[in-house]
Amino acid sequence: MFTWRQFADDAPELAQAGRSLLYQFGTVGLGFLATVRKDGGPRVHPMCPLLTEESLLAFIEPGPKRHDLHRDGRYALHCFPPEANEDAVYFTGQAVVVTDDAILGAATARWLAERRLDDVPPGFVQEELFELVIDRCLLTRTVGHGDWAPRHTVWHAGP
Repeated sequence: MFTWRQFADDAPELAQAGRSLLYQFGTVGLGFLATVRKDGGPRVHPMCPLLTEESLLAFIEPGPKRHDLHRDGRYALHCFPPEANEDAVYFTGQAVVVTDDAILGAATARWLAERRLDDVPPGFVQEELFELVIDRCLLTRTVGHGDWAPRHTVWHAGP
């Protein structure tokens, strides 16, 4: 498994494409986060990934998705679909709870800056920060909607 920094060092073009697709609608990242329910089924919801130079992060509020990550840290993250084409980026790996106060402080500051906020909203302190370490990435490029020949690039952390 690779951190975002390691992934970006190993596959800079994929990392740039991933950043562009996750942040395609502005200063806030948007994606769909899938986790594994207790019964083994998938749980998928939209969320706002937080991407720094070092890490792919997610603030997760209390609830079933957070329970899933504590029980079985596997995740999949898929970007929102672009308006003009069917390009996509998809990451899978393991979610790890972040306990380092310096990283948590920097991530909170970044989260606030992306939203142009001066202070955290009510309930934010209940959210828990996870680093999404990366095992695999799939990038799909298309020339528009209905492209019959999409180009896929697959990357994985191991041999």
